[in-house]
Amino acid sequence: MNKRVRKYTIHQFMKNTTISGTALSSDGRKILFSSDESGVFNAYEMDLETGKVSKLTDSQDSVYIKGYLPDGSGFLFEKDNGGNEISHIYLKDADGNERDLTPGEKVKAMFHSWDDDSKGFYFLSNKRDSRYFDVYYMDLKNFKAELIFENSEGFNPGPISSDGRFIALSRAITMNNFEMYIKDLKTDELLHITPHKGEVFYAPVCFSKDSRALYFITDEDREFRYLKKYILSTGTSETVKSFAWDVLFAKLSKNNKFLAVTINNDARIELKLYDLERDMEINLPELPKGEITDFDFSKDEKFLAFVADASNSPKNLFFLNFQTGEFKKLTDSLNPEITPEDLVEAEVVRFKSFDGLEIPGILYKPKGIEKGERVPALVYVHGGPGGQTMLGYRPLFQYLVNHGYAIFAVNNRGSSGYGKSFFKAADHKHGELDLADCVEARRFFETLDFIDKAKIGIIGGSYGGYMVLAALAFKPEVFEVGIDIFGVSNWVRTLKGIPPWWGAMRDALYKKIGDPYKEEEYLISISPLFHAERIVKPLLVLQGANDPRVLKVESDEIVEKVRKNGVPVEYVIFEDEGHGFTKKANQLKAYKTILEFLDKYLAS
Repeated sequence: MNKRVRKYTIHQFMKNTTISGTALSSDGRKILFSSDESGVFNAYEMDLETGKVSKLTDSQDSVYIKGYLPDGSGFLFEKDNGGNEISHIYLKDADGNERDLTPGEKVKAMFHSWDDDSKGFYFLSNKRDSRYFDVYYMDLKNFKAELIFENSEGFNPGPISSDGRFIALSRAITMNNFEMYIKDLKTDELLHITPHKGEVFYAPVCFSKDSRALYFITDEDREFRYLKKYILSTGTSETVKSFAWDVLFAKLSKNNKFLAVTINNDARIELKLYDLERDMEINLPELPKGEITDFDFSKDEKFLAFVADASNSPKNLFFLNFQTGEFKKLTDSLNPEITPEDLVEAEVVRFKSFDGLEIPGILYKPKGIEKGERVPALVYVHGGPGGQTMLGYRPLFQYLVNHGYAIFAVNNRGSSGYGKSFFKAADHKHGELDLADCVEARRFFETLDFIDKAKIGIIGGSYGGYMVLAALAFKPEVFEVGIDIFGVSNWVRTLKGIPPWWGAMRDALYKKIGDPYKEEEYLISISPLFHAERIVKPLLVLQGANDPRVLKVESDEIVEKVRKNGVPVEYVIFEDEGHGFTKKANQLKAYKTILEFLDKYLAS
């Protein structure tokens, strides 16, 4: 490869900072956010006048900020224990004291929203029944929790109206089919507002300031999701915003002056901002071509803060002043030791699969490839089922590409973001049709003149990890190596072991993949563990010991069985992680292990 492209160590890539969450103070002078600068996510605060950043927590488990107390006397955050996903809500007060507001060893709690008069907040908890999340209100004067909605039917609690009277609810029938309701908390009346035939997606977003309308996202009568609103007084709905791609998210400013909408524009999250008082779209400066998330309007509607990245640029904080039009990038998350030009900007490309269906994906081509040179390559499969690889920043991708590996992140059939027909195209055929798309992705690689056709592997996490194992077991000669990151090996056990708080989504997952109580034989047929004797290519498995979704035993057993085949198998367990790597030290170890494995078994 061309010597002008500098090679960076994993330590240099891990010096980049990842940012998550934004919350503006009531006076708009400070912004609260989570950052992994310390090696694990902690809470930080930036003074917007001076730019000074202060670290507010010192936790060994990831801290995810939820917002300032309205009077500025402290802030709320969530964290779990070692990645077990049993999160609690904590208060850090003005004196620096931390307090668990939702204690309970097996109780999961999640922040919901602030109330409109800033006297308290709503949160979700499964302390009454581990299967369901009830809605509670906590008064900031005494921090006592009051049950306001007992959720005994498996609803997904949605937004609560400004006057506190109504709560919007949804319930999954399948992963493609949702019902939506409005509950009157004063009269106890439950109104089903989306009677329909067939499979239609409904997701409540927010109530209008006057509590007279509910904004929601749906794909009724269309391939892609769009924004509508339901008028409570008339029972009628009207379209608010629609595009050629899915609407992902919408948020109103406190007094409904502004509306923010994000669109999944071909694996890129695009922001649209509207001034509702003047009925016009606001012209925004050019934003990073990646993922835009974590919006927060200031309470006086003067400012907007958000997080954005690109395939070749880590997440940064951005700030927009509506009054002056000033737009600022507040942080610089890229390690100054790394030259931005050495990072690869990914490209969305498409190929036709075995049956002619067009499959999208994201291609990372190493820089500095000499004429006639061929490089090893990896097909990457996202999590899910139903996930999607976006054009966001992925340090593992940049690290591997920087060291000479091409990557194609395939968004196989069954992925979200490409219409509901594409999303449903692999239902009850997982490990079959979507695996066939991954095989075709390898063949797509073979059409590129810079790829070494004899050195193509497959990598993925979670559901993608399952696809890695499925590829090695059911298509044993297609890929030269496999890297399974906390992937499912036994669907029967995994589906039976879904955490109780998944509720109705568990049943929806049964319908999408298979019911372990009624279709055990079918699930065994698509579970790599029961076909492990066919795996003949080198395998690397990475697993979090505290993973509540894909239990450690899933990896233990597949490793044991494949080793009996005389196949090279490497297995790394992370004792303080769950379903994913949240600590920089573990990311560093995992990514370094992956590159060493590839150098040994694929590139050599």
